[in-house]
Amino acid sequence: MDIKSSDETAQQGPMGGTFDLRHLTAKELAQLGVSQIAYVRPVVVNGARAFAIHAADGTPMAVTGDREVAMAAIAQHEMLPVSVH
Repeated sequence: MDIKSSDETAQQGPMGGTFDLRHLTAKELAQLGVSQIAYVRPVVVNGARAFAIHAADGTPMAVTGDREVAMAAIAQHEMLPVSVH
């Protein structure tokens, strides 16, 4: 995505033009970077703490016991890892 202004939240849209990341709907956010962005969130699996990896649209991709391993797995697949709070 190309930045079109000094404001880092203004991004080049897939169909041209710019959009502001601060004003995305939940549906637009889910579609944004679906094949390029994955997020990590803490979960409990069989009573143990783990970290789930999801595609940007929420599709579950993997679970690991270590957050750093989850982030590394995402990067290894040439995706951008982000954390969800």
